[in-house]
Amino acid sequence: MRAKYDFSKVRRGAVIPPARNKVRITIRLDREIVDRFRAKVEAAGCGNYQTLLNNAPRGYIAHQEEPLEETLRRVVREELHAVH
Repeated sequence: MRAKYDFSKVRRGAVIPPARNKVRITIRLDREIVDRFRAKVEAAGCGNYQTLLNNAPRGYIAHQEEPLEETLRRVVREELHAVH
C-alpha cells in the first residue's frame, strides 16, 4: 500500500450511470418496511432491496387492474407452488 494516494481527479457519484427510465426521488418509508425488504434480500443471499421496493407498487398496480377470477387463480397457483 502507498503511504499517500492522489484523489484530486476523483469524481463523486455512481460508478454505473442509472438507467434512463429511473428517476431519483426522496421518499420516507417506515423503517419496518425497509428492514423487511432488506431481510428478504439477505435471506436470498443476493439481490437489491431497492429493486424489491420498486417491484412492490408495480405488482400492486398490476393486481388492481386484474379481474377477480385471475387474482384467485394467481393466488392458488402461488400457494400450490409454495407447498411444493
